[in-house]
Amino acid sequence: MGIRDSFKRPHEGLQVWQDAMDLVEAIYRISTDFPDSERFGLTSQLRRAAISIPSNIAEGAARKSTPEYLRFLSMARGSLSELDTQLQIAERLTYVSDTRGVTELANRVFAKLNALIRSIESKRGS
Repeated sequence: MGIRDSFKRPHEGLQVWQDAMDLVEAIYRISTDFPDSERFGLTSQLRRAAISIPSNIAEGAARKSTPEYLRFLSMARGSLSELDTQLQIAERLTYVSDTRGVTELANRVFAKLNALIRSIESKRGS
């Protein structure tokens, strides 16, 4: 058992965070084959947007206040929309031929983020 196993962070139990981590891996895999000329362009943008999603979920979960948590979840959702746009650009430029698997994963993360946000907002309103 490693040291990380005994000190789980609050976000690590969230399915949306776990799916977002899977999305990061998928983005890194598909962007590996992008042209070298895109290393500092679309490849970098895609990867930064992908990394931002679980990072914001984690940061929000570590915050003390509900409004802060919601703000970071909203930023994660924004990064997810940015990622979706960049994926469409990559497809239009034929850097990737089939984004269905990644898009389905992104859609799942988006739905779970929305559900988490709604759940937190409804508890806050109670």
